[in-house]
Amino acid sequence: MIKADSPGRRALRRLIRRRAAMFGLVIVVFFVVMAVFAPEISPKDPIETSWSAVRKAPSAEYPFGTDEIGRDVLSRVVWGARASLLAGVVSVSISLMLGIPIGLLAAYVGGWTDGVISRFTDAMLAVPFLILAIALAAFLGPSLTNAMIAIGVSATPIFIRLTRAQVLAVKVEDFVEAARAVGNPHWRIALRHILPNVLPPLIVQATLAIAAAVIAEASLSFLGLGQQPPAPSWGSMLNTAKNFVDQAPWMAIWPGLSIFLLVLSFNLLGDGLRDALDPRHK
Repeated sequence: MIKADSPGRRALRRLIRRRAAMFGLVIVVFFVVMAVFAPEISPKDPIETSWSAVRKAPSAEYPFGTDEIGRDVLSRVVWGARASLLAGVVSVSISLMLGIPIGLLAAYVGGWTDGVISRFTDAMLAVPFLILAIALAAFLGPSLTNAMIAIGVSATPIFIRLTRAQVLAVKVEDFVEAARAVGNPHWRIALRHILPNVLPPLIVQATLAIAAAVIAEASLSFLGLGQQPPAPSWGSMLNTAKNFVDQAPWMAIWPGLSIFLLVLSFNLLGDGLRDALDPRHK
């Protein structure tokens, strides 16, 4: 007898066949390894200054050059990956922990509960994501932790809306009605039968949201509301580099290129996951 292939294996094969998604995955893994092993990879101390090496062009000693006070740009780019990835993963985790339960509650209970949650979500979505993140970060105070909280709370309405839409579609399926007919309690139906069937689009949205969170963290750091100097952050490095674009363009090129590659890789990976997890795909 031929053993039926599992949906997970089919999705994995579809994902592997997408070259753009695999390219994005390789770049993501590269940045994750760089962030985890930053102390071993970094050639110099990222906050060590050298007044004899101010704004030095790329060379054998400084492959990415130095900044305005002689710090090694390569080392700061390597350590800056930690702040960007941490902000992306933690902020999206906050959004998932808040958005999924609220969206599930709104769609499953319905009635006035759904109405109140939906109107509150609409009010938050009326404010642009980055503007809301800047306002919350300014209210909480400038730090990487507060920036992650601000980004996570600002992105929560997207996950509430997506979870609610998916639960509304799934809760009327026959298998949910069968589970309700045999006497399963509501919490078991919601957590055991509905939630697993709405996770694939949430996983895709989370991957794409990490890319948006990386840009948001860089924006907040650029404005002085994220990672605080002298700790390295790609956004704060760009803020400093804007004053020396003519004299030392390498100060802006490398952190800007890092943001571009990381965001692009998460978007490519998210697009590949969306196609691979689509049950209608053949």
